[in-house]
Amino acid sequence: MHHLHGDRSAQLATAPLSAVRNLGILAHVDAGKTTVTERILFATGTTYKRGEVHDGTTVTDFDSQERDRGITIFAAAVSCDWDGHRINLIDTPGHVDFSDEVVRSLRVLDGAVAVFDAVAGVEPQSESVWRQADRFGVPRIAFVNKLDRAGADLDSAVASIRERLHPAPLVVQLPIGSEDGFRGVVDLLRMRALVWADERDDQGEGRVEDGPVPEGLREEAERRRRLLEEAVAELHPGALEEFCTPAGLSARTLAGALRDLTRTGDGVVVLCGSAYRNQGIEPLLDAVVAYLPSPSDVPAVRGTLDGAEQVRAADPGAPFAALAFKVNSTATGRLTCLRVYSGTIRKGEVVAVRDAGATRTERIGRILRVQADRHAQLDRAVAGDIVAVVGLKSARAGSTLCAPGAPLVLEPPATAEPVVSVAVEARTSTDTDRLVAALARLVEEDPSLVVRTDDETGQTVLSGMGELHLEVAVEKIRRAQGLDVRVGRPRVAYRETVVRGVAGLVHRHVKQDGGAGQFAHVVLDVQPLEGDAGREEGGSATGFEFRSAVVGGRVPQEYVRAVEAGCRDALGEGPLGGHPVTGLRVVLRDGATHPKDSSELAFRTAGRLALREALRVSAMAVLEPVAEVTVTAPDEAVGGVLGDLAARRGRVTGSTTRAGASVVTATVPLAELFGYATRLRSRTQGRGVFTTRPTGYAPAPGPGGEGTPAPR
Repeated sequence: MHHLHGDRSAQLATAPLSAVRNLGILAHVDAGKTTVTERILFATGTTYKRGEVHDGTTVTDFDSQERDRGITIFAAAVSCDWDGHRINLIDTPGHVDFSDEVVRSLRVLDGAVAVFDAVAGVEPQSESVWRQADRFGVPRIAFVNKLDRAGADLDSAVASIRERLHPAPLVVQLPIGSEDGFRGVVDLLRMRALVWADERDDQGEGRVEDGPVPEGLREEAERRRRLLEEAVAELHPGALEEFCTPAGLSARTLAGALRDLTRTGDGVVVLCGSAYRNQGIEPLLDAVVAYLPSPSDVPAVRGTLDGAEQVRAADPGAPFAALAFKVNSTATGRLTCLRVYSGTIRKGEVVAVRDAGATRTERIGRILRVQADRHAQLDRAVAGDIVAVVGLKSARAGSTLCAPGAPLVLEPPATAEPVVSVAVEARTSTDTDRLVAALARLVEEDPSLVVRTDDETGQTVLSGMGELHLEVAVEKIRRAQGLDVRVGRPRVAYRETVVRGVAGLVHRHVKQDGGAGQFAHVVLDVQPLEGDAGREEGGSATGFEFRSAVVGGRVPQEYVRAVEAGCRDALGEGPLGGHPVTGLRVVLRDGATHPKDSSELAFRTAGRLALREALRVSAMAVLEPVAEVTVTAPDEAVGGVLGDLAARRGRVTGSTTRAGASVVTATVPLAELFGYATRLRSRTQGRGVFTTRPTGYAPAPGPGGEGTPAPR
């Protein structure tokens, strides 16, 4: 089952569906995702030199900002071949500000490798991306990286996976050596030892030896093999049957059970290694091929056409359907990354591009397979492929591409609401038009960015997922366009919510100005949204719920829908500060119609005006976005860190000690975190690091607020 070499010459023209793996690399920032990706490209012969993040020579972190900052910002797709299989690999960002990029990637992936740091274990952002993968039902395997670091411990990392992520970890390897002496693993399925030469040159031939289990580890390896068999038998009925026989589980049955458990999500196979030292990559590739699903193993994609559901099988002979998940807008043209779900597309063919109700037909110019820093031109792409195409002008991230004669719409990835805004303007008035064009291109590439004009000030406002997100976006404009851009102070996106509502608010909308009049009579109840409906993780209730309690047909169904649409119109601006309103339920209690003058427009207007009036007389509160902040700092600096968090209205929720440093977790309003990186560096002599994770909204202090923010 294990193949310890990549065939450098293998260039699969069109791999069969069962031999394709569409794979994402997910993890917390700094766990080593990009290094794992680079080593996979090296092991498969796709690159001949090992790229390093700290040298700025990586393939997938190709943007100048990614190289300067040493982090992944844009998801990058590359293809490589391993043991007769094509692996389409997407290296995703780990920083929370770019989580929308991760969600768009997860939407088109069939499986994922979650990378964990062997010292830190499960960190806040790795928990977030794990939950996102749960939501999309993406099967995954775990790779515990950095086993060569001081303080690295596979067992404690596995324990944190079990405690914080709650799957059953199925550990299939035993490390040989620890920390700086780590040199290999025992494969518990084949009961063989794999030992890597610790060579740091780029030759890489003969770098792994496959031999018997060392005498000193035999007993421990047998004990762990037994534990693995017990864990699998507990979860897999087929394996349980064989486990109860005197011979126990065979390697073949065990591998089949691990594949089933991975694909159902009942268990997660755990491997380990050190990507930087190039140790553990080949077994990881073998595990990807053995356990993660191919496009033919996942359920057929579902789309809609005129409200009716359609199913498209992953069959090259079916009608063409694909989802655009990424757009790169460059000066030389647009590169659109596609996941092909069904059918076949050839270069020069015409496709229908559908999004937001609009349909356009466009011609596919070229089809490219992205292989590291070069592109291979293809004549066609088939179901299961991830490719880039040139020539589409109107496709956005989330657009559906389909055969003009067999239309359908695939559900686009949901885009998160922006939480931070900055005002941007060109320093010279002659550059204003260029700035507008550059911002439009930015939004095309990244749908989690929003550009709008402030009605009161006339300023252009750029909104995104965090301070770093906006900083990167503005810097991209500066570098790509050579524009001198002035940026205002960041501001957070406030919300308003109902604390105490009103019952039986009557609104009559009567308008007579020649011709047909307008008549609508509605009675509304407005109340806070209780329970879990629309509740954000750890924050206040968000969302909007509408229902009708009208009896006897006093308001026809089409008018009820118009009232709901009118209420949604009124949610844009609340009475306290014009912020969007959230966290409320509206019940249409009663109403009346006029035989001639009632219309959908009249009831929509009545709904909008009635809810606006109801909000003015309700008790309202302002909500502000809050984030969970995890600070890792030397023990002697913890006092200063805690004092600073308290000054930022933070509420400490936990504190632990790990490997000689303290880890403090706190809930802090997002508005107080601007500039925190600089403050933390000065308080910890540059040794403190922090990560943030949005956890929803909480009441804000001041007018309309309810005291110090803290999640309910």
